[in-house]
Amino acid sequence: MTFIVPEVKDARLEVENRVATLTLDRHDVRNALTGTALTEAIVTTAEWVNQCEEVSVLVITGAGSAFSAGGNVKDMAERGGDFAGDVAEVAARYRRGIQRIPLALQEVEVPVIAAVNGPAIGAGFDLANMADIRIASEKAKFGETFLNLGIIPGDGGAWFLQRLIGYQRAFELTLSGRVIDAREAKDLGIVLDVTEHDELMPRVHELARHIAAQPPKATRLTKRLMKMGQRIELKDFLDLCACFQGLCHNEPEHLEAVNRMLERMNKSS
Repeated sequence: MTFIVPEVKDARLEVENRVATLTLDRHDVRNALTGTALTEAIVTTAEWVNQCEEVSVLVITGAGSAFSAGGNVKDMAERGGDFAGDVAEVAARYRRGIQRIPLALQEVEVPVIAAVNGPAIGAGFDLANMADIRIASEKAKFGETFLNLGIIPGDGGAWFLQRLIGYQRAFELTLSGRVIDAREAKDLGIVLDVTEHDELMPRVHELARHIAAQPPKATRLTKRLMKMGQRIELKDFLDLCACFQGLCHNEPEHLEAVNRMLERMNKSS
């Protein structure tokens, strides 16, 4: 290895075949994002993969039975931890804490895949929705359950969910607070695929390795284009595509990929 993998608390970060896998590892609290060091682990990992040219895909999953239970409900009941204090204190803690996750993941330059191994509830559901692709175990469940607790999606979940499945469906899930299973999540377009539980990580890593085998610089530029295509006009987008294409045509990886394609064509002819 020619690069250093950062140490993360309450999680495990491993790299193999250009795929970084971040495993949330606080099964004792169902991988809650508050009251743990998981926010810092996610942000640290997101910033690191942008700097590490040897990583082409980031996978996020959970250890134990849950992907993430979101906020720590016991802390909410006791008005402790991240939920202590007056209005200004709570707001500042959200900005300095859990809201760093969507900002960090939105800036990740490589494809992000959420391997949803179990319940993804509240902020845990929102965390999954911040990924580019979601693949779920048959044991996964999803719920935008904030309103059930008398609060709103304070981590930006309402922004991500409606962009994923449209306003009407996102509105119903958010206002009803109902929990859905993996099959309904697939029908709604929340997850790309549902697998048997034991097949989840092999399926995710198969996809991740396939993406990671693509030319790495062009992969990062393509993700950037996909993100920017959501918010800029077509003419400006095409101008950007022309500039990015100029970069790609002048990268050694482009010529290497073209030569590989020609070799395959010659062999098949």
